[in-house]
Amino acid sequence: MFKLFRENVRIAFGSIRTQLLRTILTVLIIAIGITALVGILTVVSALENTISSDFASMGANTFNINQYENTARRRGGEEREIINPIISYPEAVAFKNKYKFPLTETSISFTATSTAEIKFESEKTDPENKIVGVDEYFMANSGLETSSGRNFTSFDIQNNTYSCIVGSDFEKGLLKNVNPIDKIISIRGAKFKVIGVLKEKGSTFGNSQDLRVLIPIQLARSLFTAPNINYSLSVMVAKKDFLDEAIDNANSTMRRIRKLNPVQDNNFAIVRSDDLINRILSITQYLGLAAWLISIITILGSSIALMNIMVVSVTERTREIGVRKALGAKKSTIAVQFFIETLLIGQMGGLAGIVLGILVGYGFATAMDFAFVIPWGAIMAAFGTSFAVAIVSGLYPAVKASKLDPIEALRYE
Repeated sequence: MFKLFRENVRIAFGSIRTQLLRTILTVLIIAIGITALVGILTVVSALENTISSDFASMGANTFNINQYENTARRRGGEEREIINPIISYPEAVAFKNKYKFPLTETSISFTATSTAEIKFESEKTDPENKIVGVDEYFMANSGLETSSGRNFTSFDIQNNTYSCIVGSDFEKGLLKNVNPIDKIISIRGAKFKVIGVLKEKGSTFGNSQDLRVLIPIQLARSLFTAPNINYSLSVMVAKKDFLDEAIDNANSTMRRIRKLNPVQDNNFAIVRSDDLINRILSITQYLGLAAWLISIITILGSSIALMNIMVVSVTERTREIGVRKALGAKKSTIAVQFFIETLLIGQMGGLAGIVLGILVGYGFATAMDFAFVIPWGAIMAAFGTSFAVAIVSGLYPAVKASKLDPIEALRYE
């Protein structure tokens, strides 16, 4: 049995060599479909991995209170734009003071600017640094850690000490070749002592997470006095079992602060960290569906092309089939011979498509700063798809070859 299989494989390779151009074209058509499938699924996997890595550090027991994005709601049969008010500093402080749910810590923060210039001695950075005003709970609630130095203490925040924590990129740029801890940097003319360096976070959608400086919130408010500053509230619950109750309590507390009556909708957003991950990841499912749709359309064409090349091969080798049958070859032997040839071409196309797809996906993931991962699911799907294409395409030619009359086949010119 093994010898017969080996002989069929040898004959299949010989046939492929004699029809090299048609085989290459067929393999390329199959490869294009598989490339589309694997390439898109590779990018999707990289995107999902990046999103999960970025948000998972926040933990599943954290929620944020933010301003809603602009939304359109139906009022009296008409579409009207409803704009939620910003969360002002008095509202943020009132929430922190009134929210007394057990085993929780509330953090207040705001982005002071995203275009700050930082100076150290005679050097300075480009104006592309983010300054964030924070309290002592911000880092824990945001899943941030220091690679060196320490976090803010209650003393630092309450006494407005001129201290700061810088992103990891400062060790590669402004503060390279020196120990950043206890160095003095200048922000808008104010001198800050570096007390910590954040662990590297990388980029998210092209935005670096390592070009930021954390400073005490009151100092940030005094240095950056832009109107209508929007504050963010972040709450960490010590035990995940209490998360739903904590969110309900936070919702009622914020409604009282906003003086909303029972029939009014919330004009603020409460977003759980795990809900945010799931919401974003659900969008990537559509990309996966698009990958399958594109590949199915392409693979349908490759199936027709593969079937065509095998039918032509049967026709060209009619006399050979007649000789084999005259020498005693069974119908099943002839069918298996052509079936193996079809499977080989299909798998060659699948393998080429997988390699090209991974390369394309890796290129896109690298260009967009996504965390690349090998998409094993996509690879298995590609192998399965190419195998199915070969079976569907090879079935008719193999049956046709096995049913040829040996006498008529021998007379064929």
